[in-house]
Amino acid sequence: MEALIPVINKLQDVFNTVGADIIQLPQIAVVGTQSSGKSSVLESLVGRDLLPRGTGIVTRRPLILQLVHIDPGDTRKNEDGGRHHKPLEGEEWGKFLHTKTKIYTDFDEIRQEIETETERVSGNNKGISDEPIHLKIFSPHVVNLTLVDLPGITKVPVGDQPKDIEVQIRDLILKHISNPNCIILAVTAANTDMATSEALKVAREVDPDGRRTLAVVTKLDLMDAGTDAMDVLMGRVIPVKLGLIGVVNRSQLDINNKKSVADAIRDEYAFLQKKYPSLANRNGTKYLARTLNRLLMHHIRDCLPELKTRINVLAAQYQSLLSSYGEPVDDQSATLLQLITKFATEYCNTIEGTAKYIETAELCGGARICYIFHETFGRTLESVDPLGGLSTIDILTAIRNATGPRPSLFVPEVSFELLVKKQVKRLEEPSLRCVELVHEEMQRIIQHCSNYSTQELQRFPKLHEAIVEVVTSLLRKRLPITNEMVHNLVAIELAYINTKHPDFADACGVMNNNIEEQRRNRMRELPTAVPRDKAAGGPQGEQDGTGTWRGMLKRGEEAPGSGPGSPLKGAVNLLDVPVPVARKLSSREQRDCEVIERLIKSYFLIVRKNIQDSVPKAVMHFLVNHVKDSLQSELVGQLYKSGLLNDLLTESEDMAQRRKEAADMLQALQKASQVIAEIRETHLW
Repeated sequence: MEALIPVINKLQDVFNTVGADIIQLPQIAVVGTQSSGKSSVLESLVGRDLLPRGTGIVTRRPLILQLVHIDPGDTRKNEDGGRHHKPLEGEEWGKFLHTKTKIYTDFDEIRQEIETETERVSGNNKGISDEPIHLKIFSPHVVNLTLVDLPGITKVPVGDQPKDIEVQIRDLILKHISNPNCIILAVTAANTDMATSEALKVAREVDPDGRRTLAVVTKLDLMDAGTDAMDVLMGRVIPVKLGLIGVVNRSQLDINNKKSVADAIRDEYAFLQKKYPSLANRNGTKYLARTLNRLLMHHIRDCLPELKTRINVLAAQYQSLLSSYGEPVDDQSATLLQLITKFATEYCNTIEGTAKYIETAELCGGARICYIFHETFGRTLESVDPLGGLSTIDILTAIRNATGPRPSLFVPEVSFELLVKKQVKRLEEPSLRCVELVHEEMQRIIQHCSNYSTQELQRFPKLHEAIVEVVTSLLRKRLPITNEMVHNLVAIELAYINTKHPDFADACGVMNNNIEEQRRNRMRELPTAVPRDKAAGGPQGEQDGTGTWRGMLKRGEEAPGSGPGSPLKGAVNLLDVPVPVARKLSSREQRDCEVIERLIKSYFLIVRKNIQDSVPKAVMHFLVNHVKDSLQSELVGQLYKSGLLNDLLTESEDMAQRRKEAADMLQALQKASQVIAEIRETHLW
């Protein structure tokens, strides 16, 4: 199991090289209030002075500290397993990730480098940063551990710290300890009340069961006279599942006097033997180091299977992502021709319904065009009323206007033609709207192909824009031609009203039979109701019944002596009210209007059927099929030119960067998978 911690260290190194935080590796995070002794605990574990010390906020960036145990006789190794031939100057040394292969044997230099690197990112006052410093310590006096030293919890901003410094530090701490694979080392000073411990409070927020929290009580030697930490260390005040361990740190005076960590550990042991003899073997820095080592190993063992699965899943995802970015372009001509051909093929396939990517959220391509033809256009035509916009008075007026100055014996055909043309003309607008809808759908197919079918186009934004422009231009060119054809289809119907059409002739025959039957019925009823001469009203009355006089003048106004000024009044009425709206039509007028209405309706239905059939055919021939057939040749003719190759195949600025990042991440994941695969089963037990 000792081999597990170096494995995690290797994984950290692998992912640190790509600057990624996508894998939550097992680690130990040190949490506590400002100046509670966190850095002192870490120094005790290392056994050397290597961290910046002082009052106020000293740790202002997360410090990821990897302790690597080596045998005393080991030579120094670099990252790739090779050996340095430089003579060994000391048995302990350190390395920073940001200084690459530089080796530090002087721990004062390590402290100075930490301070310099902190100030470089966080400023030289009291600001903090969440960018970690990575430090690896090789020593025969340490156990294998990975610890993260975090800034201390503070309440009041000082120096150039922002007003929300408390929130910033809290968010930074929570970012690290929220990782379910992180063991929380909650540091609390013994000379404060455990019930007020901010470290335990924060730890409990992310680990309410306390399954991954270990409490460390520092400054046991600074408690008030007459008090001790027995109850705290026994877990009677606040129980912690992983335990509480008390330690004694060096005071600032000890540090100023250059007291070594080894001497401090000896003094700590003596203090514990004297003050807490029954607990001495379960407290102290050495016991803490062994406990952390054991906890981390068991934690890694539990996390490893899930970690392995996560790495494999991510590797597959990044492999797919890298494939979508494509390879760098070698042969520009071949690449351009391939992309143009692929786009044209996918465009046609989307119309035909044989595309590789089928849209499931909505109708698209050919299916949408079919819906426009048979649902949208078809229903719109069916909703057009054959007699819409025509009132009985309009029909009657048209009949009278068609007869001229002579009273008519029969319904004039001219009135039927005028009225039916007016109604047929109403079919032109929905027909042109159908063309417009199909044109819009053809335009939408371009975007559909770009998004789903030809992802390579996303790599080349200029090529994508050029293809969109060429296809849009082709569609724009075909739109007026198609509109003209649809306009002509309606004009053809208006040009010749074919009253000999078989369907129309049948309708006329049935209608004439009905009208004749109705006329005979009325004639049979007339003698029994009114005498023949009175019903007819004489020659003048017959003219009144069929002409315009009865409709224009009331009975009282026809009499010469109906009132003073009546002739003048009657003349004014003749001019002002040629066709009064509110009057009862005579039986003949009703019959004439009824005949015209039936004829219009019958002929309109025939024309509507023709238009409903011919407009989709015209749109398919002049717009859809023409674009399908000429798309590839148009694209090749417009874009496949040697002078445009470099410009069109220029990748987007961030594509090369994203490809490199994805390749680096994939390489890191593959390396991580290889590192985990090297673990033998015996290492787990």
